[in-house]
Amino acid sequence: MILSTDKIITGDNVAVLQTWPCSCIDLVITSPPYDSLRTYGGHSWNFESVACELSRVLKPGGVIVWVVADATVDGSETLTSMRQAIYFKDVCGLRVRDTMVWNKGGFSAVGALAVQYAPVWEYMVVLSKGAPRTFNPIKDKPNKWAGTKNHGTVRVDNDERRPVSNNKEIADFGQRYNVWEIPPHRQQGDGKHPAPFPLALARDHILSWSNEGDVVLDPFAGSGTTCVAAKELKRSYIGIEVNPAYVEICEKRLCNKSVSNEN
Repeated sequence: MILSTDKIITGDNVAVLQTWPCSCIDLVITSPPYDSLRTYGGHSWNFESVACELSRVLKPGGVIVWVVADATVDGSETLTSMRQAIYFKDVCGLRVRDTMVWNKGGFSAVGALAVQYAPVWEYMVVLSKGAPRTFNPIKDKPNKWAGTKNHGTVRVDNDERRPVSNNKEIADFGQRYNVWEIPPHRQQGDGKHPAPFPLALARDHILSWSNEGDVVLDPFAGSGTTCVAAKELKRSYIGIEVNPAYVEICEKRLCNKSVSNEN
């Protein structure tokens, strides 16, 4: 079976995925509905079934970026995100490569501010089937010591330290850390989706974990941001979305929007 790409499929993601062959997807980037914080048109989904199907269709060396957070119920966080990461690892056999953080920055946070600090971040759990086939690290972190020679010491196995003596000049920019500060999407005229994904977040993960021509999947396509970014970055894309109203938003954005336009 040859997988048809560059489209949005209307339907239940598990039912759609079950028709696909094994090992056909290079990268999954998605933010599923979590802890019933939003209804998304009243549609429900089963995490275990989605996780198993995504793991099956993922190619060896492929990556899943699972963007989630937890609700607070009766004064306690649910820890659903952690249970999901453990399920991917222990049941589906994937590796948890990293638990990254999406810092939304200084946006207007909501929460029970009388009893806790306002939540302004979400997990970005990076999972892989074996060792990731691709990692293109983004290097945009300004280096404080740019232009000077490498110096200092490093720790060796016996807990001693030895001097760094490669005499290389420190570059202007270094590799990012695993906390990314990216403002959330601000809805404009195209948006009737309750939680649109920021294009910069999808774009930077696509750049990091895939190459041109790879197949990128979002099984909870929502307003289509992952697919828009994949298209602009010359990847093949597939979105699956159960809500026809959101599919219409996806298709409009894929026709009209570019990855440089955050709206």
